[in-house]
Amino acid sequence: AKYLAQIIVMGAQVVGRAFARALRQEFAASRAAADARGRAGHQSAAASNLSGLSLQEAQQILNVSKLSPEEVQKNYEHLFKVNDKSVGGSFYLQSKVVRAKERLDEELRIQAQEEKDKEQVPRT
Repeated sequence: AKYLAQIIVMGAQVVGRAFARALRQEFAASRAAADARGRAGHQSAAASNLSGLSLQEAQQILNVSKLSPEEVQKNYEHLFKVNDKSVGGSFYLQSKVVRAKERLDEELRIQAQEEKDKEQVPRT
């Protein structure tokens, strides 16, 4: 019984150390990813919080792989029409399409602002 208790305690210690190491690695990776996103990441995260949709969700809803205003508008118009209640569509899906477009429009605005800010930085 004594040996069994020692084995259980040692096993728990090993698992605890491995879990703590994995947690530290995850925190470090998360911090590195947040630093890599920089200021735009903060604005994008804020936009996600306001709209209730992440950028990836919005892109999936509108079936957009890259952010181009033309593609977003084209897919938005199509999906909005097909989900119109008067043609048997779903108001819920139509509202999801609208929210997705709002989220992508906000992301496009953030990117345009970043480009503008880069152009205004004086070069030395």
